[in-house]
Amino acid sequence: MRSRIREIVVKELRQALREPRMRALLFFPPVLQLVIFGFAVNLDVNNARIAWFDGDRTPASRELRERFEGSGYFTVLAMPRRDREVRDLLDHGDVQAVVQILPGFARDVDRGRASVQVLVDGTNSNTASLIASYANQIVTSFSQRATQARLDRKLGTSVPTNILPVNTASRVWFNPELRSRTYFVPGVIVNIVMLVTVMLTAMAIVREKEIGTMEQLMVTPIRPVELIIGKTVPFAGIGVVNMIMITLAALLVFQIPFRGSALLLLASTLLFLLTTLGLGLFISTVSHTQQQAMMSTFFLFLPALMLSGFAFPIQNMPAPVQWLTYLIPARYFMEIVRGIFLKGTGFAVLWPAMLALAVLGTVILSLSVMRFHKRLD
Repeated sequence: MRSRIREIVVKELRQALREPRMRALLFFPPVLQLVIFGFAVNLDVNNARIAWFDGDRTPASRELRERFEGSGYFTVLAMPRRDREVRDLLDHGDVQAVVQILPGFARDVDRGRASVQVLVDGTNSNTASLIASYANQIVTSFSQRATQARLDRKLGTSVPTNILPVNTASRVWFNPELRSRTYFVPGVIVNIVMLVTVMLTAMAIVREKEIGTMEQLMVTPIRPVELIIGKTVPFAGIGVVNMIMITLAALLVFQIPFRGSALLLLASTLLFLLTTLGLGLFISTVSHTQQQAMMSTFFLFLPALMLSGFAFPIQNMPAPVQWLTYLIPARYFMEIVRGIFLKGTGFAVLWPAMLALAVLGTVILSLSVMRFHKRLD
């Protein structure tokens, strides 16, 4: 039995490395996703393009503008003088926001009731919210300094800052620099393992049916269970290799922190492979050509990607959709991978997600094997 399984495994590995389409699936998706989510996809806001509409033109308004320019978040590209120019800049997308300083700003600052208007292009809601937040922080800091100066003048002495309104001191854990690549790159492991193993497993089996060699295999002494094991083991190994490769790239190229256990990550990957190999077997039973297998894989992959929490927080989804995500294995593996990478969480915290993966993997693989065995019979 072992020799027959070994021969099937060797045969699958040779075919996967020899056929151009299979080689492309082995190397192209990992490289493409690493490049996209490591270098191209960046949700951070740095040097946002803004216009400065200064209706006051006083030292106070100039000081506020210097604070915006010196923050590293904003670049002043235009200084319009009329409302029409402001509308044109926002309509054409030349700037992402316009800061408006009304006449009498310096006088109102001295009186403690000044206001600043920030017009933000809300086409991209994520960018707009970040720009508004950064602008609010700068204006708040300027306001606190102005309040301090006003109190000093009234009392004729320096007033300790601790009598000013309460300040918020924030400390970000796990991702102090708030880099989006630190959030996305670990999730690429989930996407690659899922896409590559599902597609390769389905296409490898469908290829046997498409070229007519499945019947030849069935007349050999190979039993169905040996065929299933021999067909899935090579792609499980490829999934583990992809996981290791992306992990090394995350550490060496993108400087992503890895605070957890490598053995726990490997064990979780093996549990996740139960679900992906099972899905590959299922797709092979409903597909007659490799093209159908590829299309079916993407049909299952895209919803799983969207509902896994890779890009969109599950907590922000409607309640029925949140319930649906409990049936998505990628949801649990995404939680495990990010927890191990960024938080350094261990088995004591991640065991519910690992248990869910084990249950879903066993059910999916068992049902797929039963259906595949029935088709063979």
